[in-house]
Amino acid sequence: MPMHDWTRVDPNDYHTFQFAWIAAIFHDLNNGRLPAGCYAMVDHTPPVVWDEVPPPTADDQTLASPVIVDANQAGGVAIPPLFVGLIKARASGRKQRSSGRHRVVIKHARSGLVIAAIEIVSPSNKARKSEFADLVRKSVELLQQGGNVLLIDPFPPTARDPNGIHAAVWKRLTRKPFTPPAGKPITFASYVARGANTFSAFVEPLTVGDRLPDMPLFLTSELHVPTPLEETYQTAWQGFPAPLRAVVEGVGA
Repeated sequence: MPMHDWTRVDPNDYHTFQFAWIAAIFHDLNNGRLPAGCYAMVDHTPPVVWDEVPPPTADDQTLASPVIVDANQAGGVAIPPLFVGLIKARASGRKQRSSGRHRVVIKHARSGLVIAAIEIVSPSNKARKSEFADLVRKSVELLQQGGNVLLIDPFPPTARDPNGIHAAVWKRLTRKPFTPPAGKPITFASYVARGANTFSAFVEPLTVGDRLPDMPLFLTSELHVPTPLEETYQTAWQGFPAPLRAVVEGVGA
C-alpha cells in the first residue's frame, strides 16, 4: 500500500488513523513478534526525566533467550536476557503539561521498564513549538540513557523542521546535519544506542506513493525485530471511514 498524503485531511481525522495504526502495531508485536523477555504497551507520554536503572539482579538474568532474526545474518541469533539498556522514568518534581502523545513502548517482562519506543508523528508535533521540542527532547534523552527509538514521520518538512524531525533529533543527538534526498521528504528512522554516547540511525526516506518499509526496532544494541509498518498500516487503513479514505486519496478532487 502506498504512503498517503495526510495533509489532505483535518489533523483530528489523521489522529483517528494514527490511533488505529498504533493499536495495530501493538497487537502485532505482542502476537509472536517480540521475544519472551519483553512486551509492547500503548503508552501516554508522561512529564518525566529518564534515569539509568540499577544493575540487574540475578533473577533478571534468568529470562529465556529466544531466537530472533537479524537482518545482517541469514539465520537467527540468540537474544540474551533483556536487561541491557533498561531505563526507568521518575517524576521530575515540576508541573508540566503533557503533550497528549500516544506511542508504543517495549517493556522488560519482569520489571516493566522501558527498553524502546515507537513514535508516530502527528501534525500537532510540528505545529506547536512546545510539542515539537518535547518530542525531540524525549527521543534524545531516551537514547542517551541506553534506550532505542523508532520514529515514524508521515508528514513533509515544515518551517519548524525544514529537513524533517529526524534531522532535528540527529543534530541534537550527534551535532551532525541530515538532509533528505531530493524528492523524498518523508523520513522514517530507527535509532539504536550503542553505548559510550555513540548512536546509529537506520533511515528510510520516502515520498507519497511509496510502499512503507518494515523498519528495525532495536531491543539491544545488537538485536532487533522487524516492525511491520506496511501490514499494520493496511490494517488501520481498512478501518478508516470510506469518505475520509476518498479525501486522503484525492478521489474527486
